[in-house]
Amino acid sequence: MKYLILLLSICLLPGFAFADQLKPFTSDGCSAFPDGTLEENTLWLACCEEHDRAYWQGGTYQQRLDADKQLKQCVAALGKPKTALLMLVGVRVGGSPALPTGFRWGYGWSYPRGYGELTEEELQQVKKMTPP
Repeated sequence: MKYLILLLSICLLPGFAFADQLKPFTSDGCSAFPDGTLEENTLWLACCEEHDRAYWQGGTYQQRLDADKQLKQCVAALGKPKTALLMLVGVRVGGSPALPTGFRWGYGWSYPRGYGELTEEELQQVKKMTPP
């Protein structure tokens, strides 16, 4: 029995010994949503890119909720409160970390990854790789 435990420990050790590596930041703009209006086709693109920065790094459920609220506020401040509400609904439904998409919460990390505080090492990776 002790050999079985030792063997399992050796097999599982590599999975716990190395932290996940953050992938470089990418943004697809507003994902499956337009980046702006027909007249101003990038009107809220900057709001979406900032939102993507938060989603890329991931973190806690509260951090996701805050990022989604900030997206809504950013778009509403551009004079588009109805669009902002629609976008909020979209990201709340489609941005779950449970979905294997390129725009899920924490998409900079390997899938699957749920909600949770980033470790100090992970925070250092985020800091190092956060675009200006």
